Amino acid sequence: MVQNNQLVYGQSKERLESIFDAGTFVELGAYSRKKDADEFSGVVCGYGAVCGKLVFAFSQDSSRKKGAFDEKQAKKITDLYSLALKNGAPVIGVFDSLGAVVYDGAAALAAYGKVMKCVSEASGIIPQIAVIDGMCAGSMALIASMFDFAVTIKNVSKLYVNPPFVVGDDVKESDFAAKTGTSVYCADSEASAFAYVKQLIDLLPSNNAEGALVCDSADDVNRVVDFDASAYTPDELISKIADSSTSVKLYGDYCDNLNAYLATFGGILACVAASNPEKKGILDAKSARVIAKLIAFCDSFNIPFVNLVDSEGLDVSLEAEYTAYSSELARLASAYATSTSAKVTVVIGKAYGAAFTLLGSKALGADIAYALDSACISVLSPEASVAFVWNDKVSTDVKREDVEAEWKEKVASSTEALELGEIDDVIEASELRKRICAALSMLAFKADKTPARKHYNLPL
Repeated sequence: MVQNNQLVYGQSKERLESIFDAGTFVELGAYSRKKDADEFSGVVCGYGAVCGKLVFAFSQDSSRKKGAFDEKQAKKITDLYSLALKNGAPVIGVFDSLGAVVYDGAAALAAYGKVMKCVSEASGIIPQIAVIDGMCAGSMALIASMFDFAVTIKNVSKLYVNPPFVVGDDVKESDFAAKTGTSVYCADSEASAFAYVKQLIDLLPSNNAEGALVCDSADDVNRVVDFDASAYTPDELISKIADSSTSVKLYGDYCDNLNAYLATFGGILACVAASNPEKKGILDAKSARVIAKLIAFCDSFNIPFVNLVDSEGLDVSLEAEYTAYSSELARLASAYATSTSAKVTVVIGKAYGAAFTLLGSKALGADIAYALDSACISVLSPEASVAFVWNDKVSTDVKREDVEAEWKEKVASSTEALELGEIDDVIEASELRKRICAALSMLAFKADKTPARKHYNLPL
């Protein structure tokens, strides 16, 4: 609505101004509205700087026309995307709408399709981050899920396709999206959600043409790591090997067996997938889904990928098979094998069976693979291997534990894998940071093919 020819805002512009660097937000299409309508569109669009980077953003507003989605709102968003793509800048979308204008009929349905098309065409070209700051249901939930990352807010976000009165009350819980992997992070408040988004924007490249993102780092790349590979958590490991205060955790509420992060190493941005030894690092369907999604994302934006492996193997359960387990593992294998971005793997502890193959092996496409000197790489666990192959060595004079230790030393040691050429070097835990930093520095500008040659050089 208009009062004294001034545009009256709901909370959407305030939201955007709190995301952007102070004084940088510029609104686009402020007075856009339907012909003969009293109220302006239920979305605010604009651009500005976030952490010094050009960013475009839109914010729906349920307090302004209930955030009603219609063809006019769709046009504002698609126009915003057009500018974002031309400038190679990320898009932040704040979702808060009670739904489409029902009496618009096919026009409203087509409006959803137009935005879906825009988001799809921008995917892999510019980063897209969604914040669910209210209701986001039906087709709008689909659009938010098409973004690279979606951030939800406790006691605020409602992200689902079908409403609770149809499918049950579970979907209306604010952490439901984080538990199902639809949300990358569930924040405690709107302010912490926006702070998380700013961290992502600060770390990520603006577009897929920027190449490897390298920034200044005061942290010594040769810093010695005080690390005990027999007792650690992934969070502790990342804090020791990544540049100080740079890591951002991804999908922490979704996957227990694996932790994922964005972090810098010697100023070079990388995505990290670290097995969780507290859960035996089992490669289950959720773990495979997270890694495959992140590898594909990193490949689009030339972000290196680091695997820190400590896994006892695959998920052996009927529940796993009900998740189309083989298909999830196949997607992981395909994502890794087709990725052309830099990939570094370190076997921290155990790497049993297909987990060794799928979690960044050289055979599947890793550029560099290391193993700690205490690592154990085996087709089966040493216990199962001895029971299956060397059981006849166990006797009253030879303890089973001694035979298992012999298996680890002669068949499953990192040195054995090194001699077979399946890893590039055996390193000490104290070297972890400097070896990862060195590998990423060497691979930072890796090309996906050999440069074209005009002609070979003639001998003298």
